[in-house]
Amino acid sequence: MTLEFDGSSPGGLAGAGGDIIKDTSTADFGADVIEASRDCLVLVDFWAAWCGPCKQLTPVLESVVTSYNGKVRLVKLDVDAHPAIAGQLRIQSLPTVYAFRNGQPLDGFMGAQPESGIREFIARMLGPDEAAAVEEPLAAANAALDAGDLQSAAQDFASILQAAGQHPEALAGLAKCYLESGDTERAKQTIELVPPDKRGAASVASVLANLELAESAPASGELSALEGRVTANPADLDARLELSIAAAAAGDKQRAVDELIEIFRRDRNWNDEAARKQLVKFFEAWGPKDPLTLEGRRRLSSLMFA
Repeated sequence: MTLEFDGSSPGGLAGAGGDIIKDTSTADFGADVIEASRDCLVLVDFWAAWCGPCKQLTPVLESVVTSYNGKVRLVKLDVDAHPAIAGQLRIQSLPTVYAFRNGQPLDGFMGAQPESGIREFIARMLGPDEAAAVEEPLAAANAALDAGDLQSAAQDFASILQAAGQHPEALAGLAKCYLESGDTERAKQTIELVPPDKRGAASVASVLANLELAESAPASGELSALEGRVTANPADLDARLELSIAAAAAGDKQRAVDELIEIFRRDRNWNDEAARKQLVKFFEAWGPKDPLTLEGRRRLSSLMFA
């Protein structure tokens, strides 16, 4: 299945150019910042050509702001060429960034910042109401995904990303759409857009675990060969572990769980608890509500506490 929808390419999730990023002057500051901030959040980057940290910060700011597709704008002011505004705002060090909303400065920061810090700052400036506005469309997108309507789900996740930037849950959802359609390469590209500090989210971890499984898909005849090894020697735990991973990659979750449970039953400490650890990876990939996750957890617990 090939997913077709506007903005489906990960590289196309971020808008670019136009009025999202612009330079301003003393004369234009009122229109570019004060008036513009009545429609969206405006960040003002106070910089100078001689400022080394400014050269580090500005490209990161531009990248982050662009990812919000117009929900956040960046206005850059060269304080050497236009010192009046910086004087009014008492800018004392560079770079300095101020956030404006509804014609007023809200807060700011000084010095070069990592991408994660800038995103946290923007999230704080946008406030909980705007974050909550994502929850309803995100729930609808996940419902479509759970129902197997990949096309609708992908379009919904893409719409969220257009409005909210690199939202980790929406990126994970879109990556899942690609995974379930068999397009692992685009799934990888999409999940790589998740900021590093957000990759611990359960939905993101699930995609990463599923990608790992997809890359373990057995070659033609490999599954049969592993089954033959286990049949010939039921105590071959290496073969059982390989068979479990291959079965999961091929979509046979029941077989994957059964083999690992059998390994654990025979020797729970084998290979540094390899069976239990692999089960945990499967549970992470399949999600907490999957029937095989629930069954696997129950069977594992019964053996652990028997």
